[in-house]
Amino acid sequence: MKLARMPDGSPEVFFSLQGEGRSIGRPSVFIRAALCNLHCRWCDTDYTWNWEGTSYHHDRESESGYRKYKREEQIVDRTVSELVEAALQFSCESFVFTGGEPMIQQADWMKLMEGLDVAMANRPWFEVETNGTILPSEVFLARIDQLNVSPKLTNSGMEPQMRIKGEVLELLSRSGKADFKFVVGSGEDLGEVLDLVEEFSLERDRVFLMPLAHTPEMLNLTQKKVAEWALGHRLRYSDRLHLRLYGAKRGT
Repeated sequence: MKLARMPDGSPEVFFSLQGEGRSIGRPSVFIRAALCNLHCRWCDTDYTWNWEGTSYHHDRESESGYRKYKREEQIVDRTVSELVEAALQFSCESFVFTGGEPMIQQADWMKLMEGLDVAMANRPWFEVETNGTILPSEVFLARIDQLNVSPKLTNSGMEPQMRIKGEVLELLSRSGKADFKFVVGSGEDLGEVLDLVEEFSLERDRVFLMPLAHTPEMLNLTQKKVAEWALGHRLRYSDRLHLRLYGAKRGT
């Protein structure tokens, strides 16, 4: 599997609290995949896709010293058996597959789940964090416990045909396993969310608004506004607990 690389060269497999959505606060083992089929301009894991030689843009380009990443320096390959061993070291039964876009490597996640099922005494809990543009297979959808789907809005900097796949969103909505999390920072963003809720008949109790923020300070400035929007439209509010606790750091 192709995984994001930590600064010490190891794969980004770590034990932390789930920071967003329905499972917020749950101790979990996170496994971060490399590669993504989208390129959001505010992405906090741009080291999984913003390679040298690409034409993608990121908000951090205005920062002094920011450079696109060398692809070969940001990806580490591991076998499924190596990943099972790495994941088991934390003695935790909850796993979160994140990225990048993990659904690019769907078949490998299936093998990993099968390996963990065999290795663990109790049935593990599996979550996947996805942008909602890639259809899950029937077997994948049957085994995964929770899908945290984050469809991208205009604020991501991409065209609708790239970031909104109606067939995928409708299937995930019908599955009963998917929550839909939207990163919002303006009234225009909120309007887009409400339109998508209506267009794809998303259950409001499964729709989360999360503030657009890169730092704890920015989060503090925007959280109240976003919470009020969630309350006013009978949607859920999602904090960014990991950003509060650790800042924008790898392996947290």
